Amino acid sequence: MGKNEKLMQKILSGRQDTAVQFSEAVTLLQALGFSLRIKSSHHIFNMEGVEELINIQPDGSKAKAYQVKQIRDLILKYRLEAKDE
Repeated sequence: MGKNEKLMQKILSGRQDTAVQFSEAVTLLQALGFSLRIKSSHHIFNMEGVEELINIQPDGSKAKAYQVKQIRDLILKYRLEAKDE
């Protein structure tokens, strides 16, 4: 099982939203096919075929829990799959 698959399972479980590293969230979103644009501390992700934008900011070294939930909701809604390196 690859690193992105493990992170997907961690996010999809919904039990570890406060334990996701910000850098892991960025890496996963890019592996899912999202394009990244940075404006100050805001990391804005968009993807063709996905209506919503994902806007995440770090909370220290962690991703904010509510933003991890937003990522989970998009993964489930669009049935997204990460490409492992």
